[in-house]
Amino acid sequence: MYVLRTGVAWRDVPAQSVGCSGVTAWRRLRDWTEAGVWPHLHAVLLSELRRADLLDLDDCAVDGSHIRALKGGITSAPRPSTAPAPAPSTI
Repeated sequence: MYVLRTGVAWRDVPAQSVGCSGVTAWRRLRDWTEAGVWPHLHAVLLSELRRADLLDLDDCAVDGSHIRALKGGITSAPRPSTAPAPAPSTI
């Protein structure tokens, strides 16, 4: 959370603020991600909220901005070029 809130590089995270070096925190985050901790934690949290009747989906929003659109997604519109435009002629 410190990196997200401050925008600092992992190597610049102050150890006294988070309890370990930034590199160690990054390595743990990587290991937990590879081990599937986050989807499991999400499922457990949802389960606990449902069990306590604290999960109200009457007012909710779904944000897919973090989901990749493989092969550019499905569209019938032409895709704009990302190539640089040629320089205008000076002749």
